[in-house]
Amino acid sequence: MTAPLFHLGPGALDHAEPGATVEVTGAEGHHAATVMRLGTGEPIVLSDTRSRRVDGVVIRAGTGELTVQVRTVQDEQVRPPRLVLVQALAKDKRDLQAVESATELGVDAIIPWEAARSVARWKPGREVKKHAEWVSTVRSAAKQTRRTAIPEVRELHTTAQYCQLLQRSPTAAAVALHEVDHTPLRSVLAELALTDLTALPTEPEITELYLLVGPEGGISTGELQQLTAAGTLTARLGPTVLRSSTAGPAAIAATQLLLGRWDQP
Repeated sequence: MTAPLFHLGPGALDHAEPGATVEVTGAEGHHAATVMRLGTGEPIVLSDTRSRRVDGVVIRAGTGELTVQVRTVQDEQVRPPRLVLVQALAKDKRDLQAVESATELGVDAIIPWEAARSVARWKPGREVKKHAEWVSTVRSAAKQTRRTAIPEVRELHTTAQYCQLLQRSPTAAAVALHEVDHTPLRSVLAELALTDLTALPTEPEITELYLLVGPEGGISTGELQQLTAAGTLTARLGPTVLRSSTAGPAAIAATQLLLGRWDQP
């Protein structure tokens, strides 16, 4: 079993180097020392929630805190584009299921999307609470899967707001997964010059790739016209119609493979 990972926060590991010590306190210290009961000599992994990762060993265990001696320091580099899941709100927490699995599969950021056919809605006055629920889900999934970086959960977007965002982002590309489209995802990514990036000598011009997943009732015809007018491409994800909770994670996994990222050590 791999060593447990704890997220300390941005900047917490800026001065970490082999042989140095790091104090683990607060909520993560309580979880490590009190809940998991990690003791002296046990391996542990620490993260700054962005790119820096430390492998170490516990040298002191106190009440709700640990002292960790650093063994190795690694700065992870993710080659563009960043994968952004634009997930439509869905009932019965299917949207949260999608967010959790997408995090496990390597998504870099998530945009909650209030689509035209979304049955679930974030009621006025409850937006902060609902956003915090998505953030908590992402944090837990990132920790469970030992991810160094915690994906960013951006603010809730309507279709109009998303279209404005895309039009303001000259280095972003977007693909809506649509069940009646006939173009495979592989072909769309090839059109964007994004397939097997590990074989390319330079980084792609596209810095972010938005993958849009509609709600239970799908993306409406009028909404699809709005999306494509703003520059969103469309693609088919397999021969079957996937649930809102499944399509996003499936798209992330397929894109990771098509970009060649899962071939890297």
